[in-house]
Amino acid sequence: MATVNRFEDLVAFQKSRELVREIYKSLRDCRDGGFKDQIQRASVSILSNIAEGFESGTKEGFLNYLYIAKASAGEVRAQLYVALDVGYLNPETLSSSEYPRGCKYLHELVLSCSKLVASFIEKLKQNGMGGLQRKTVDKKDVLADLMKEKGFEYKDGKVVKIDNGKFQH
Repeated sequence: MATVNRFEDLVAFQKSRELVREIYKSLRDCRDGGFKDQIQRASVSILSNIAEGFESGTKEGFLNYLYIAKASAGEVRAQLYVALDVGYLNPETLSSSEYPRGCKYLHELVLSCSKLVASFIEKLKQNGMGGLQRKTVDKKDVLADLMKEKGFEYKDGKVVKIDNGKFQH
């Protein structure tokens, strides 16, 4: 498994972000505030739990949050059946430029999220790594990276500002 340094690089996060965007757009005119709030919160929960689990720093924590994300995907799927049954969404997929999106399109999108999270869970369970909290980090490298990000470097025993790759003393 490749090393991922940011949760934003996870395909499951990217797909769940797309789902959130589509849920919000598709239900923007829905007048049922309770329903709208519930399905929006559940879709945001998928995205948020992937991010929070990644940032937890432990394999066990990450797995726990991924299970919660997968459960939230199930909740969104259930809410889509409600939306279909009460007529909030069109049962068919509409073209990409039309809203609200069809229930079929959103269902396929949330199912994709669920499968990605499930696959990720299985890969993490098989991987023997223990997470970031068990990883040895060279503090010197972290400090150097932070300084460089802010436009500084440590050179000849001094902190110096970098200007377009040139040092200023």
